[in-house]
Amino acid sequence: MFARFTELHIVGKKEEFLNTIRNQVLPILRKQPGFLEILPFVADNRPEKVVVISIWDSKANAEKHESETYPRVLEILKAIATPTTVGKYQVETSLCAHFAELLVA
Repeated sequence: MFARFTELHIVGKKEEFLNTIRNQVLPILRKQPGFLEILPFVADNRPEKVVVISIWDSKANAEKHESETYPRVLEILKAIATPTTVGKYQVETSLCAHFAELLVA
């Protein structure tokens, strides 16, 4: 598995951001080959800071999303959030086997 880590600064309200992810971004991601899950994290003490992790079955599919559909996602989010950091990580499934099994089931 592979993960894309994006840290964002929310310009609007948290609920507006989450609704946009749920209603506009998630449908795009679900159509992408290899997409498994999206995990949004909102900082307790800094509600304007959000980390979103998308989980993919392979690095190739994550990179395909990055080149083909991520610009569209950024366009949707530009009025309410600004990405500050993007990272790419191999998910070490040997340490989270239960989680990995749930995602691919």
